Amino acid sequence: MSTFLLVLPDFMLILLGWLLRHRLGFERSFFMPLERLIYYVLFPALLFQATLRAPIVLSDAINLIGATLALLATGILLAQLARPLLRLPAFEHACVAQCGYRFNTYLGLAIAFSLAGTRGQSIMAIIIGLAVPVVNAAAVFGLARTNGGSVGRELLRNPLLLATVLGLAGNMLGLHLPGPIEIFASKLGAAAIALGIVCVGANLSWEGGKGQVGTMTWMLAVKLIAMPALAWPIGLAFGLPAVEQAMLLLFATLPTASSAYILAIRMGGDGRAVALLISTGTLLSALTIPLWLLMLPAAIQVQ
Repeated sequence: MSTFLLVLPDFMLILLGWLLRHRLGFERSFFMPLERLIYYVLFPALLFQATLRAPIVLSDAINLIGATLALLATGILLAQLARPLLRLPAFEHACVAQCGYRFNTYLGLAIAFSLAGTRGQSIMAIIIGLAVPVVNAAAVFGLARTNGGSVGRELLRNPLLLATVLGLAGNMLGLHLPGPIEIFASKLGAAAIALGIVCVGANLSWEGGKGQVGTMTWMLAVKLIAMPALAWPIGLAFGLPAVEQAMLLLFATLPTASSAYILAIRMGGDGRAVALLISTGTLLSALTIPLWLLMLPAAIQVQ
């Protein structure tokens, strides 16, 4: 199956969300509580269960850990370079910089399963488990530092960070959920992916960003071009097996998540500029993800 057809169902969900919001009369008031449910309940349940169940053996996963951290560090550094090069105000930069390295987990887990089944999804869960604390810490630190907020308090209030840390801790301790609770968490997580992708479509907006063309072009180039281009050599440098290499590349291609908008708004930032970046990046990723995935070995593409 072609890479375009593999990612098409997930982008159809994005289109469904856009149609519901902009053509079929579902008001913003419908999606706001749904987004809160996803952000504070469904998505944390998904991340907790995915990281708790992922087969993590530290000695085997050390190269994947190193490659993921190297890729994230590169993305964060490139996003930070925009401030001195484009001479941006500190808080304005902090709001949009997160769009250069944050990622849409809903799409990542969905496409990983389409590409490589449960094995691919498990590897993606490990990558996400490592990445969520890093990108959330980087984003919250930048915003809290420039608007006078408490970095520690904001991190402790982040449900995605807490769920991932708890899941990884339970994994390392060898803990398992009792059967009924695991089924309950699994049902919550299954709802998170489809509803989360629909909400991505509902939130697409091309307003705002006036006078910030250079900044937005920079962040889009970092997220959709630079990070995928670097993922392949980084994976090779760390000697990743083929499926892990594929999941690292897929991870690098993912557009920015809507949680970047939520964080910017909650901390008093320019939400419209962030929403424009997320929307434009999501739209462009419908083209860039299949193109980057053409680099994958044929044996992986058809799984």
